[in-house]
This record gives sequence, C-alpha cells and structure tokens, in this order.
Amino acid sequence: MTYDMARRSLPDLAGTLVQADAVHGLYYLVLHGLFEISGDLDPLLVMRLPSVLAAAAASGLVALLGHRLAGARAGLLAGIAFALLPPVQRYAQEGRSYALVCALVAWASYLLLGAMRSGRRRAWAGYGAVLLSACLLHEFAVLAALAHLVALPRPARRAGLTAICAVGAGLTPLAVLSMGQSEQVGWIGGPGAGAILGFAGVALLGTACAVIAKGPLPRLALPLLVLPALTLLLLSPLKPLYVDRYVLFGHLGTALLIGAALDRLLRARAVPVPIVTGVAAVAAVAALLPTTLDLRTPGSRTDDVTAIARAVRETDADAIVFMPSRRRVWTLTDPAALHGMRDLALERSPADSHTLYGTEVPAAEIRDRLLATDRVVTLRDPAGQPVDRTAQEITKRRVLDRYFVECGTRTLQGARITVHARPGNC
Repeated sequence: MTYDMARRSLPDLAGTLVQADAVHGLYYLVLHGLFEISGDLDPLLVMRLPSVLAAAAASGLVALLGHRLAGARAGLLAGIAFALLPPVQRYAQEGRSYALVCALVAWASYLLLGAMRSGRRRAWAGYGAVLLSACLLHEFAVLAALAHLVALPRPARRAGLTAICAVGAGLTPLAVLSMGQSEQVGWIGGPGAGAILGFAGVALLGTACAVIAKGPLPRLALPLLVLPALTLLLLSPLKPLYVDRYVLFGHLGTALLIGAALDRLLRARAVPVPIVTGVAAVAAVAALLPTTLDLRTPGSRTDDVTAIARAVRETDADAIVFMPSRRRVWTLTDPAALHGMRDLALERSPADSHTLYGTEVPAAEIRDRLLATDRVVTLRDPAGQPVDRTAQEITKRRVLDRYFVECGTRTLQGARITVHARPGNC
C-alpha cells in the first residue's frame, strides 16, 4: 500500500487522499519525496529507511528523557530497553508511519519538559509544533496529549492546555476529512482477549516499575504507557478502533519505566555503571534473541506479498479474481506478478480511479466475465475470515461455486491461492 501510494504522481496522490487514507497522507508525501530523490536505490530500502532511522532516533530521545527525569544510568537503560522491545523492532522494519510517530512523540515529550521548566512561549510553541507533526502523520498521536496533560504540574497547566488546544485546532481539518473515510477502519473488530491481556500485562509491568522507580519519571511515563491504549479500548463498544500499532508510542513510557526501575534496583546494590549496563544489555539481548530473529522473517508478518506474487506467477490460469477486492493490494508492488493475467473484476486501476484498491465492474458484468473464462485463479483471505457481502463479492463466490471446480489451493502466509476451472478441465 505505501509503495503504491508513494509512487503516484502528486495530482493522483491528492485525488486519492480526498477519497481515502487521508490519515496517512503526510507520510505518503514524505515517501514520495524520498522516491523522487533516491534514483536507482532499492525501493524497499528507501521505503523502510525512515522507520529504521526514526526508531534509532526515538531510542536516543528516550535516553535523553530518562536522563533528565531520573539520571544518566536510567536514561541509558531506558534507551536500550526501547530498542529491544519486540513491537518497536517490528515497526522499525515496516514502511509505515508508526516509528516516525514514536520519534516525534518522544521529541515532543522532551520539549514538554523544557517548556515546563522555562515557561517561555517559544518553548511551548516548539512543543506544540512537534506534537502536531506527529498527529498529522497519524491522528491517534493526539492521545499522547492526554498523557502530557496528566503529567503537567499545576503552574504549567494553563500554558500546556493552550498549546494542546492549538494542536487540536491544527489537526481539525485532517480529522474532519478522515471522519468521512471512516469505512476504511470498518475491518477493526472489538479487542479480543489476547489484545486485552497484552495491554493489561504491559500496564501491570509499568505500574510495578513505577512503584520501584519513584521520583518524577512515572508521572510522565505511566500515563504515556496507559492512557492512549486505554482510551481506545474504552471507546471500543462505541466504535472499535484499538489496534496496538496505533498507540506504539505508548512504549516510550514502557521503556522509561523499565530503565528507571532497573536503575533504582541497581543503585541500591551500588554496582558500577559499566558493569551493570553491559550485563543488562547482554541478558536482554539473549532473552529476546528468538523473538528478534523471528521478527526478521516473512513468517512474522500477516502476509508475505513476495511469496504470494511468486505463487501467482507459477499458476497456469489466464485470469485472476481478488476476493475481496482489497486483496488487489497484494500485487500492487509487483504488477509483473500477474504475467499477463486479466483482472476479471477490475474496472479502473487504483491510480486511475484515485482509490486504494481500484474500482470493480457491476456484479452482472463480473458474472458474464467469469462465465466466459475457462480457468481462473483467485486470491482469498485465509480460511475462517469474514467474507464481504457486497453484490460483487457474492457474485464471485456464487459463480465459482456453481460453474467451476477447485483444481488446487496453495495456502501461504496470509493468503489462499486457488486455481478454478470448468468441470473436466483441471
């Protein structure tokens, strides 16, 4: 998705964002600029480099935050902890905005401390500008403002609230536009037991670390860890919106609390800093090594578009159908994967239609096109996933079930690839 959107021309990109995915518009624009200046560099490198650099910058900023709030050793341990957290490692590799948002929220948090100390308008303006940048990259970064409000001491609350209101005003146009595109997040269901238990476990860990750490650090770090995710969870009965990556920046608080708690425990034992840091780093790396290695394999992702494209190329069908249509995104990064196959349902491509997945012809025409085909390959969600109930999707399923037989199905990471043929032609 990122690759396709960032490679569109600016007029095409603007036309699409008016209709869909405006929440990621600034990020696509940044990537578009990088692709323009990168020349012949590997596009995967160009797409992932911002996230790698942002995760590294966020680790450094966490260290600076910890240093200011709890001392040099706490800051160093917090920076190391942040870099080792599995969710951070995952999104440091992704061509999405979440690592950049983390870095900007960390920077805004650091500027917040300076603004509270100096009280200068320029300092508050700088804080507001950086936080607004994070929100424009992803709207849910505004939830970090809740944590910042809780962390503000009484003398700074008026100035802080003014700065946060200014951030809200700057975000309003994007929020209004994206609210009209809310069907995009219709796929989000209510939080499952795993998501709730995962949040509860991290929150309990953070709370325990806060009790150990004491001092001023937990006043910022604990709300940053808890409030953004908790807000989305509590809103779920009204509108399910909780996805852990949307509040990845909450792990800034996790790392700060871990670093401060370790510092407090080690200070009580009076162990030299270099020895403590080295032992802690080696132990953490060793404990997380299996997870770290797994996160660097295709199997750790929800789908593997490279393997999907390769499997499609190996089929002997001359037409393809995406079920549902949004799975067309699997082939957007490598159009050659279709090797001349006709996309039977497609009316206009994503770029031409200024949409994310393209537009499809009416259901009756899909039926006619399928019936005029002897052999077709389908790309479907894994078994057990909910099916779309649009007229086009219902027609695809009915025609294939009634007039075709399955010649074989290949199950890959996140996808099913099935060849269908008329009876007797497998």
